[in-house]
Amino acid sequence: MLRAALIVITGSVVALAGCTSTGAQPTPRADSTAPVLAPGRPGEQNKTLSPAEAATAVPASTANAADVKYVQDMIVHHRQALDMALLAPTRASSTRVKSLADRIQAAQGPEIQYMTTWLRQLQQKVPDHHAGHAGMPGMATPEQLDALKAASGTAFDRMFLELMIKHHEGALAMSDQVLIGGSHIKIEELATDVNVTQTAEIRRMQELLTEL
Repeated sequence: MLRAALIVITGSVVALAGCTSTGAQPTPRADSTAPVLAPGRPGEQNKTLSPAEAATAVPASTANAADVKYVQDMIVHHRQALDMALLAPTRASSTRVKSLADRIQAAQGPEIQYMTTWLRQLQQKVPDHHAGHAGMPGMATPEQLDALKAASGTAFDRMFLELMIKHHEGALAMSDQVLIGGSHIKIEELATDVNVTQTAEIRRMQELLTEL
């Protein structure tokens, strides 16, 4: 996973004290006024922070409400993606669509397990399999899922890709929100990884649509 590490840039040469009679030297200490470089997200420029700003820029190891909500919602979101992906082996005609569905299962299945464990460790509720998702971005409606289940061949391929692109775009929107409002470093890493993986898959699915 990606980690938004903060890199301390020392702005001055560290002074060393002269040798003592025993030849020991004090441990070098960085100047407390050294600026801090915070790497930007993909496509964004790096930012230079003052030491005071840097002290609050490091992600916390404790979770807030935004982290918990993101994980609970993303479990529900991922489950629907798996439900759609599980249809591909028997309904899709494109081997590339089937391969894409396999990759989605391989990535999102373990993420569901990771998020479930994280919630339980914090003694937070894990959504059940019938949890509602009203207003959650990118989710397919029951009618769209029924239509997908009834489709086959090229019609399934096209419908699957169109629904999954919207589904992935919803996941990106959710991840962007927690990267702004969340505080737990593990959830920041998860959201960043979701963004990178699903952005690449959106491009792949858009290419596949043009080939149908």
